[in-house]
Amino acid sequence: MGYAFWLNFVFTVIEFVGGWLTNSVAIMADAVHDLGDTLSIGMSWILARLGKQQADDTYTYGFKRLSLFGALINGVILIGGSVWILMESIPRLFNPEMPVTEGMMALAILGVMVNGAAAVKLHGGHTLNEKVLNWHLLEDMFGWIAVLIVAVVLHFYPFPILDPILSIGFTLFILFNVVRHVTQTLKLFLQATPDDAVQQKIKQGLLGIEEIKNLHHLHFWSLDGEHHVLTAHLVTHTDLHPEHLKQLKQSVDTILAAFNLAHTTIEIEMPGEPCRDETPTGH
Repeated sequence: MGYAFWLNFVFTVIEFVGGWLTNSVAIMADAVHDLGDTLSIGMSWILARLGKQQADDTYTYGFKRLSLFGALINGVILIGGSVWILMESIPRLFNPEMPVTEGMMALAILGVMVNGAAAVKLHGGHTLNEKVLNWHLLEDMFGWIAVLIVAVVLHFYPFPILDPILSIGFTLFILFNVVRHVTQTLKLFLQATPDDAVQQKIKQGLLGIEEIKNLHHLHFWSLDGEHHVLTAHLVTHTDLHPEHLKQLKQSVDTILAAFNLAHTTIEIEMPGEPCRDETPTGH
C-alpha cells in the first residue's frame, strides 16, 4: 500500500497539471478521483500498520478492525468524489470543449503504467482493505485504457462530447462497484456472517460429531474480512466423563481446523444443563 500511495500521489499531481493543459474534463475528473484514492490509500496504509499491533487487556481482539475501518472511509471518500465528478461532467454534455488529444494520449499511457504497477503490488492481498484498493486500481487502469482509445478517436475525428461522456460513464461504473464494496464493509462492521456457505459447513461439521445432539448461539463474524471469529454452544446427548470430554474437544478441533479461524470459543453443555446466556433459540 505504501508503494501504491506514492505512485498515486505523484501521478495525481501530474494529472491536475495535465488536465488543465489539455482542457480535458475526463482527465480533470480522474485527477480528483485519484486525489481521493491517494488520501484513502495513505490512510488505509497507516491503519493497516496500526492494525498489526498486538492485542492488550483493553483491545482483546487486537486492532485488525482498523483495516476494515480504513476500507469504509476509503469507500465513502470515493462515493463523494464520484458524485462531485458527475456534477462537473454533466454540464459539459451541453457545452463540450475539444481537449488537446496529444496530451490526453500521453497521460493515458502513463496512467495505465502507474495504476497497473500499483495494482500488481497490491495483488494477492487478503484483507478487505487491500481487495477494495486493488479492485479500484484495476478499474483506474482500464479507465485509462478507455481514455487512450477516446483520445485516439478524437485526434482523427473531432467529436468533443466524447470527453464528458467518457467521464460520466467511467464514474458511474466506479460508483456502482464502490457502493457494493461499502455495503459489504458495513455488513462486516455490523458483525454479519462473512460467508453464509462457510457458516453452514461449520454448523454441519459440528452437528456431525457423534456426541453432539444440537447447537445454539452460533456466531460467525469477521475482524477485517480475512480473520474470522466463531463462538458456539454445543449440547451433548449424554453426560460425558472427563476422558470422553477430551475426545470431544479433539473432534471439535479437527472439524474447525479446516476453516483457519482466528479465534474460537466453544461452550459444551450436558443434557438438562441450563444455558448460561439464555434459553437455546436454535440460532
